[in-house]
Amino acid sequence: MKTILLSIFLSLPHFLICQEFPVVKKTPITVTKNTVSFQDDYPWLEDMRSKEVNDWVDVQNKLVEEHFTEIYKKYNPSSIIKEYDKSTTYKIPERKGKYYYSYYRKENNKSSALYIRNNIDEKSVEIIDPNTIYEGKNITINNHYPSGSSKYLAYKIRIDGSDKEEIRFFDLDKREKMEDVLYNVKFSNVSWNGNLGIFYKKNSNQQQFAKDSTFQLYYHKIGFKQEEDELIYDGSNAESNISFFTAWEKLFVIEDDKNDVSKNYYYGNLKDEKMVLEKFVENDSTNFKFLSYKNNRIYYSTQKYNWGEIRSFDLNNTAENSVVIPQIYNHLLQKSLFYKDYIICKYKTIGKNYFIIYDYNGKLIRKVEAPQGLDLDIITFDALRKDIYYGTYSYVNRYENHRFNIDTDADILYFTKSTPAKPTLFPFDYFETKTITYKNRDNIEVPITIVHKKGILLDGNNPTLLKAYGGFGKVNSPNYDTGLIYFLENGGIFAYAEIRGGGEKGVKWHTDGMGLKKMNSFNDFIDAAEFLIKENYTSPNKLAITGASQGGLLVGVAMTQRPELFKVAIPDVGVLDMAIFHNYSIGRFHYDEYGNPEKVEDFKAMIDYSPYHNIKEGINYPITLIITSENDDRVPPVHSYKFAAKLQNREAQKNPVFIKTLKKSGHYGNNSSYENRIQEKSELYAFLLYHLNQ
Repeated sequence: MKTILLSIFLSLPHFLICQEFPVVKKTPITVTKNTVSFQDDYPWLEDMRSKEVNDWVDVQNKLVEEHFTEIYKKYNPSSIIKEYDKSTTYKIPERKGKYYYSYYRKENNKSSALYIRNNIDEKSVEIIDPNTIYEGKNITINNHYPSGSSKYLAYKIRIDGSDKEEIRFFDLDKREKMEDVLYNVKFSNVSWNGNLGIFYKKNSNQQQFAKDSTFQLYYHKIGFKQEEDELIYDGSNAESNISFFTAWEKLFVIEDDKNDVSKNYYYGNLKDEKMVLEKFVENDSTNFKFLSYKNNRIYYSTQKYNWGEIRSFDLNNTAENSVVIPQIYNHLLQKSLFYKDYIICKYKTIGKNYFIIYDYNGKLIRKVEAPQGLDLDIITFDALRKDIYYGTYSYVNRYENHRFNIDTDADILYFTKSTPAKPTLFPFDYFETKTITYKNRDNIEVPITIVHKKGILLDGNNPTLLKAYGGFGKVNSPNYDTGLIYFLENGGIFAYAEIRGGGEKGVKWHTDGMGLKKMNSFNDFIDAAEFLIKENYTSPNKLAITGASQGGLLVGVAMTQRPELFKVAIPDVGVLDMAIFHNYSIGRFHYDEYGNPEKVEDFKAMIDYSPYHNIKEGINYPITLIITSENDDRVPPVHSYKFAAKLQNREAQKNPVFIKTLKKSGHYGNNSSYENRIQEKSELYAFLLYHLNQ
């Protein structure tokens, strides 16, 4: 095997010209499940930690590196992106409890450290540098949680990108690190019991990529060892998923059954010497969504109202139910924030975002709209001055901080010493952003946001990147991206389609793109590509598609179903082998989204679109760059490995197929340092321009 791989390196230029891909061995097995049989030629790649697989990964990474050496002779955006970054502005430091927190990098090749300040305009002080915790590893702070009176701070660290994390503690009064360390924490928030201790979820997996076993909720008392932590709830026998939070001296626990069919809701009193959980909602199948708790009332929403509403009931009398804020038809209630006297609701409709301030009786107090084409983000609320701090932004408009006063209705741009005013990179109307709709094959209007330089000629000859997600009811929010600006400056067009499976048009928009209806998501994405071609934004020879995670599955399906539509495909950490997705990590929690492989109808539907199983021997698929991470224990790299091997190892494949495996990285890529993020951006947009302009 090694001799074959080394010979590939020697003939690398010939490989890039003639598309003679690395010869990958086949170990064919016949798989039969639920009356469906198929041949799997690459099961050996499922042993992701074996030397043989690692050698194959190293060869593939070498091919990618060599290819980017060629690309960078023509397109090398890193220095330009860095210049653009100098004009970027960011959100003001976030207030949690008594203090304001912010992350700053001391060196571009290291992770950001956490800083603290008493007031928003004073100089910040470093309290935690994650780079000092472990030598030789990528360590990032994932989140931080002050205790009840901000005496202590709990913070989570992520190691080499893995979802399995550690919780550590810092004494904010003494400004020193504490000895408490909690290991094997996964998919967990942190909820404080005053200053006494925290609740967290513990994982029991012995192998990194095994089926997830985060079934236990623990309580850790400050100053004690983890071995002494109290088990609060154990869902191991039922294999149930658990979520939790504390509010108003109560602990709330939500238990999802293993098949995502029903939920149980519990609460316990934090002041009780021995925690006893009492069930107040049992076997709920209406997707009751717990929003908040205050004055003995539960605030929630259900799937009964498509666009989102807020209701409440008395904790001691669940039958007593009332509407607090009714739904607004065609306006998605995207987020609800509960403060002492106000509920702030963020809404989204086509091309427009705004928030409304209500009191707890549902009375509308104020409404604040973002300019057309911009999204908004509520940062914090100063209850004493009744000031709401929020930001506006888009794909091409940097973050602008605002201060809005509830009493006076005054709305001003807000600057601080840490977030000063900077010269703008481009005039506000330099780029055109529009959200319109296209009709899919079912004659349904699907929103799509399109961004390009103002005045660009729409002659079908523009390099175009189409992106989407389309799963889990997720609602897309734009990210300001200086790499994308480089792409647009070089004549590119960017489009984001809000396809079914996402939540952009409410509950039904999600349910119409999940389970046995999952193909609707993929069809909507393909229809978006055809719309862009039909309207002369681009052509098949100029069109690229990308997406991550569920979006990676989307790209895999689109390129295998309609390869003639696309010049370039970039699936990122994608779910690509639907026959095995449930065997790893959190796949088993996604039966509601994709289907249960143990059910005949579900399995047949999944195999019909599974990208790995729909690769045909006689088809030349688009130029492909597959991206994965060696420590991605959410969507393990085996999906990408097998997909790449099968694409490459066919005589008909003349277009190059590359796979890049990020080292010391997880599901969110190698974003531990500024230099790593610049490299990822540069590679993406250079690859697109190089191949779309050939």
